[in-house]
Amino acid sequence: VYSRDTDATELPRKLKRYEKKPWVTHVTELKRRSRLEKRERQLIREVPLTPPENGLLVKNLIPVAHEVMDSRSRLLICLSKVSETIPIFLCSLCGDVHVGNPPHKIRTCSVHGEYKEHVWIRGCSDHLFLEMESFHLYDRLGRAVSHSERLLVDRIPAILELCIQAGVDIPQYPTRRYAYPVYRVAGKTFDFERRIPPKRSNRVVLQQDKITLPCSNTKDFAEAGMKEWENLRMGTEKLMRRYAVRTCGYCCEVQVGPKGHRARQCRGFKHQMRDGQHAWQEAVFDDLVRPVYVWHASKRDGNRVLVDRMKKYYGMLPGVVEFFGRGEAEIGGCYEGMMREDVVVPSLDEENLV
Repeated sequence: VYSRDTDATELPRKLKRYEKKPWVTHVTELKRRSRLEKRERQLIREVPLTPPENGLLVKNLIPVAHEVMDSRSRLLICLSKVSETIPIFLCSLCGDVHVGNPPHKIRTCSVHGEYKEHVWIRGCSDHLFLEMESFHLYDRLGRAVSHSERLLVDRIPAILELCIQAGVDIPQYPTRRYAYPVYRVAGKTFDFERRIPPKRSNRVVLQQDKITLPCSNTKDFAEAGMKEWENLRMGTEKLMRRYAVRTCGYCCEVQVGPKGHRARQCRGFKHQMRDGQHAWQEAVFDDLVRPVYVWHASKRDGNRVLVDRMKKYYGMLPGVVEFFGRGEAEIGGCYEGMMREDVVVPSLDEENLV
């Protein structure tokens, strides 16, 4: 059934409750950096800081932040338009998602007893594009949000907060922009900007209401949405190489900034030993937008129902990619190993002969 030159891509394994997320940077490298910072603190001398650690913006990433904001806005528009034609189904018990009509009959429900059959209801585009939220920081170099302040600080999508810290100005979410760098001596940060009167700002404010798409039908919106999805992923990863983003190793909490917050809200493995504090570590793109994988229906299968007996022949794709692929958008070559197009799905009467 499989071709000999197949290059199948395995999906990320679902972690068990007691397992921690994999480290982005190896633990040995993190320990080496910690020892180096400890020696620097003991020398009592100024440590040279570069943007954004010194409070200033990375100038060449300001256009990237605006592009990510525009891509996010256009992606939400495309998801809304395509969802008017292509249905989205949600399991009311376990939360699994299926794209297209009719919904599959694969028994993968983790809630519904012995038979594991899904109970489908109509979903929406929000079930495919799951954005995690982060506390909005007025001063990203200031102190972390405490547990008593958790209800007083606004929570916004993490990608939006990342773009704000990278140079995008939104009137609803003001933030402090440093005109002069901060200094670090013996592990302490010194800010002399308060003694200098602030200059008049000439920053450009983002106008989200002016974003439009020259599309007229479902296919155009699907192709535009697929392009914006890739631009959003690449742009966000580019920003995350310079601007720190933290995630909890045991739950889905995210905080954009050089350090995590101190709200005691973790319900992950052995949270009692940490007094509810999160186990912060470096984040990746999938921590900002949680991946939703759905079963992929090949074009040659038409509108046939995906059945449980044939699930070993089906592929899976990220929900956004499969959604726009159903809208006749071209799926990139990086997803070929996940689609399993090299596998011919037999009919039910041929399955015993395979």
